[in-house]
Amino acid sequence: MQPVEKKDEIELIALCREGHEVGFTELYNKYARSVYNSICRIISHTGEAEDILQESFYHAFADIHRLHNAASFGAWVNRIALNRSITYLRKQKVFFTDAEEMDIADEEGYDEEANTLFDCKVDDVKNAIEQLPQGYKTILSLYLFEDIPQEEIGKMLGISHTTVRSQYHRAKKRIIQSLKDKTLS
Repeated sequence: MQPVEKKDEIELIALCREGHEVGFTELYNKYARSVYNSICRIISHTGEAEDILQESFYHAFADIHRLHNAASFGAWVNRIALNRSITYLRKQKVFFTDAEEMDIADEEGYDEEANTLFDCKVDDVKNAIEQLPQGYKTILSLYLFEDIPQEEIGKMLGISHTTVRSQYHRAKKRIIQSLKDKTLS
C-alpha cells in the first residue's frame, strides 16, 4: 500500500475553487492549530476562540476566489482570524487608550536588568501575559507573536503608532514586574 501523497497548497486551493471537499479539509487540517493559537493569544475565552476559528475559515473559503497568491493561504486565513479577534474585542468594549491621554513616560526608568527575568519559566511568562489588561495583551501578541509591525497594528486597532509603542512598553514593564514579584516570593 502506497502512502497518501500530500497535495501542495496550490493544488489544494484549486480543489477548493472547484468545490472539492478534500481541498477544504486538508487546508483546514494544515492551518487550524496555528490559527487557533494566534486567536488564543488575543482572546482568552476558549469557546469564543473556537467560534472565531470556524468563522475565519468559513470566510476564507467563501472568498477563496479573492486569494491571489495560493502559497499565502496560511497567512491570509491567519490575518482574517486576527481581524475577527479584534472585532470581537471591540464588541466587548475593549478600548485601546491613545498615548496622548497618558502622562506616563514609558522609556524613563526602564530596568535593563529586568530583561534577565525573561529567563523565568515559560509558564510564569504565559501567566504574566494572561494577567495583562486586554489592550496590552492584544498589542503584545500582535507584535511579538504575529510579527506585525507597530504601524500596522495601529491601523488595525484604529490608534496611533505612538500608542501602540507605549502600550507595548507598558505591557513589557508589567510582565517584568510580575516576574520580579514571582522570583521574590
